[in-house]
Amino acid sequence: MTIRNWFKFSFWALLIGGGVNAIASLVIRWSFFQPYLANGEIGEFLAAFVWMIFLGITMSVMAQAGFFAYLTLHQVGVNIFRTLTLWNWIQMLLIIIVLADIIIFRFAPGAETIGDWVIYGFLLVVLVGSAIATGLKKVKMTQKPHVLISTIFFMIVVTSLEWIIALMGRQDNIDVYVALLLFPLVAVNAFQILMLPKYNTQSEKDREKLEARRKARKESVKTAKV
Repeated sequence: MTIRNWFKFSFWALLIGGGVNAIASLVIRWSFFQPYLANGEIGEFLAAFVWMIFLGITMSVMAQAGFFAYLTLHQVGVNIFRTLTLWNWIQMLLIIIVLADIIIFRFAPGAETIGDWVIYGFLLVVLVGSAIATGLKKVKMTQKPHVLISTIFFMIVVTSLEWIIALMGRQDNIDVYVALLLFPLVAVNAFQILMLPKYNTQSEKDREKLEARRKARKESVKTAKV
């Protein structure tokens, strides 16, 4: 990918992360924002809203780092296990392990009521549902069925790792942020896995145009000398 297209790719990822987190925060943290509006404290409301955008941008940066780490992991996995089929089976096993870890060790200890399980269940549906939807979209875009497992693996396993890391240092309102931080990570990761080929293709076209311009300049120089 060329530097210009990488900047475009990164910019849109940042924009999506900030925007999605801002919108999600208005729904999930409405009880936090509502008093500011009710009391006419518009400045405080805007400051809190901008903070949520910044938090989403931070999640986007983390998602981008995780995405490029995954690209390396995927290539290493294919090389180690020799065949894509075997690597896909390993990825399926890791998906099951990660989902079991989320349910048993992340959700269960904090679920004290039926309402807690409803919330955690909804988040799990968002995570798995978005992974399957993104995987199916990726297959449709590429016409390559074998990318389904890799896409689902990225959307579940890598997103979950980013999600857990994002929450590790946070002690205040942990349940709120468990729900909130998932959405920008899912949105940014879906964008990255689906749109990377587009930016790679554009980079190839840009290189071809650049090479054509260089050849044209060389030809013009030769003609001028003659």
